Amino acid sequence: MAVKSKKASSAKPKTKAKAKSAPAPAPAPSRAEQVRSAAERAVDVPVGAVLEVSDRVAELVEPFNGRTAAEKQLKSYGTRLRRTVKRTERRGATARRKATTEARKTRTKVEREARKRQQRVETTLKRNRTEVEQRVRKAIDEQTSRAQDLVDQLRP
Repeated sequence: MAVKSKKASSAKPKTKAKAKSAPAPAPAPSRAEQVRSAAERAVDVPVGAVLEVSDRVAELVEPFNGRTAAEKQLKSYGTRLRRTVKRTERRGATARRKATTEARKTRTKVEREARKRQQRVETTLKRNRTEVEQRVRKAIDEQTSRAQDLVDQLRP
């Protein structure tokens, strides 16, 4: 692409009003410039992709220049893999222990709450039963007393 040179400005400095106004839009590129740009892009993308692939292949092949280097690199991969697996295993074990502990705590909490509610229900039932029994006895005693009074009134 051609580089455009800037003209030295010998005009008066812009006033504040003109400085705040939007700059004039750049002229639209000509049809020829658009075609040239598209052609350059069509060539640059595949060339860049080939160079990128070449770099990555070189990175992969570099450690395997000789037998000892390849063995050393494979041993390094194995060591890294073992470390990663051990780290993953530790994380899994930690998560399992935490989950188990949390489940145990939750179960204990629920069981404790259930026992409290059961005790409250049993206490309420006993209290209500005692109260009902007392009322029934009182009602029976009152009925017996009334019946006795009636019998006493009927006797001469």
